[in-house]
Amino acid sequence: MSERIYAIGDVHGHLDKLRAAHALIRADRALTGDDAAPVIHVGDLVDRGPDSKGVIAYLIDGLAQGAPWICLRGNHDRLLMRFLDDADWRDPVLHPDLTWLHPRMGGLETLASYGVKTEGDPSALALQRQAMRLVPEAHRAFLAKMPLYKQWDNLLFVHAGIRPGVALDAQTEDDLVWIRRPFHAFSGDFGWLIIHGHTMVDKVTHYGNRVDIDTGAGRGNALSAVVIEGRDVWVLTPNGRQAVPCAV
Repeated sequence: MSERIYAIGDVHGHLDKLRAAHALIRADRALTGDDAAPVIHVGDLVDRGPDSKGVIAYLIDGLAQGAPWICLRGNHDRLLMRFLDDADWRDPVLHPDLTWLHPRMGGLETLASYGVKTEGDPSALALQRQAMRLVPEAHRAFLAKMPLYKQWDNLLFVHAGIRPGVALDAQTEDDLVWIRRPFHAFSGDFGWLIIHGHTMVDKVTHYGNRVDIDTGAGRGNALSAVVIEGRDVWVLTPNGRQAVPCAV
């Protein structure tokens, strides 16, 4: 098992940014000579950006070719998966005034990337019927198989975080893909250094017990790729590694 692990933040449908992040990882691999270290994608592959279909296809193709990639489920990935199963399903954690099809959520952009016709304010059911024809079965299977977390020695990778004081095997999916305040407010030892996304930060931030790597690709900002060795974290840049200092 490699002691070096790469991770990529929330992609949100930006295939160009995902390709660029993987290019930075390849450059770092070339310097270290390590082709086996895994790459963990911390979820929210889809929504808001222009090419969610392309992002999923890219990852499926890479995995088929043997790339050491792991793709965790985020809340937006769950929203797409559940919409394909049931157009009327409402996420219990999402604000009651919102659905996946609300402009704030980015679901319409995801559907459009698959060729779904979203003009004219069609009903959720009409959109789902189109999507069922246009979203490949391989993409649906990929979404259904996405794990909720990955534990790796003293590291835990998860989309949103975990609920403090709850055993890992007792965590709920709602918390793993949606939690914010109770997780962020906890300053104690989780038992792992947790690498997560979900909550946008201006730059990759190391809080001592967790590292937030969602730098807002879905809002027009950069998609960050990091490398972790032990509890040390670096952001990958075109000029090489940039250390992420602990903020506490």
